[in-house]
Amino acid sequence: MPSSSTQTLDVALGERSYPIHVGPGLLADPRWFASLAPAQRVAVVTNTTVGPLYLPRLQRTLETLRVACIGIAIPDGEAFKNWETLNRIFDALLENRCERSTPVLALGGGVVGDIAGFAAATYQRGVPFYQIPTTLLAQVDSSVGGKTAINHPLGKNMIGAFYQPQAVVADTDTLTTLPERELRSGLAEVIKYGLIRDAEFFDWLETRLEALLAREPEALTFAIVRSCANKAQIVAADERETGIRALLNLGHTFGHAIETGLGYGQWLHGEAVAAGTVLAADVSVRLGYLSPEQKERLVALYRRAGLPTRAPALGAARYLALMGHDKKVQGSRIRFVLLRRIGEAFVSADVPETVLEQAFAACCGHG
Repeated sequence: MPSSSTQTLDVALGERSYPIHVGPGLLADPRWFASLAPAQRVAVVTNTTVGPLYLPRLQRTLETLRVACIGIAIPDGEAFKNWETLNRIFDALLENRCERSTPVLALGGGVVGDIAGFAAATYQRGVPFYQIPTTLLAQVDSSVGGKTAINHPLGKNMIGAFYQPQAVVADTDTLTTLPERELRSGLAEVIKYGLIRDAEFFDWLETRLEALLAREPEALTFAIVRSCANKAQIVAADERETGIRALLNLGHTFGHAIETGLGYGQWLHGEAVAAGTVLAADVSVRLGYLSPEQKERLVALYRRAGLPTRAPALGAARYLALMGHDKKVQGSRIRFVLLRRIGEAFVSADVPETVLEQAFAACCGHG
């Protein structure tokens, strides 16, 4: 029987609605993959780190459903989320004569999910897609919502498509092998939900952060489910980011500039988001929205999580140039997600360049 500790929520998108299953031991339980049974085979995109750990387990589970598995391993790391790697996936799909009915499964973290999803969205104009996230960041954020993409040298995630999965299966047991730095990176996205719309969750994180860092199963499951519930509600209300969904990008305009400016993979995504959120909070204080005390609360939580609270010193001109390529730019104006208080975010394009320069001076480099 399925584990009693497994929780399921739904992303309500009408005919394209899908479940998110969260709990331990899911990779070994065929019940969570029963919807694949009509397919005679599936293509599993993973990477060279996750594949040896979890692909054999998934293959054994699929074999009980009489579903054959085509494994496609890509290099591990943000630096490989590009056209070359995408073409490697297409090559494997074509060489194995995968059809429009052949599901693509993403087994891995955010990079695997993003690039496999983009491949699924475009191969033969779209094939069934399933997310099997194995990192905290992917389980709470990137596997949910249908954003798929690859990076471009001028900007992160600039080439992609909205393409919803058929299901998300998040096995919390995979977090036991997650490197410490990756775990902390994922916490940046967990904290984000508290900051943008869930002050009660932020309060809980302040009291239970050490339990999360210690990987206590009950705490992790609660944080993952609460994060997914927040994201599912936002995605259901604004699937293609024409309104409220932009709030999920708190810290990301600055963070993506950090990732691009340093070179993809130098900082993990969550590390860049943490430093970017501190910059967004500093701008919010300077514009009179957020109180200094509330800013210090979020800085303190990031610091306790072992995440950067100061951004790299790229220089104001470089930051502004990089942010000019951000997907949220409209009418040549950069749109920022700012904070009025913990639990309430909003989008503004009215941020004077002088305020940004002051924030860069205060929050970048060592200090």
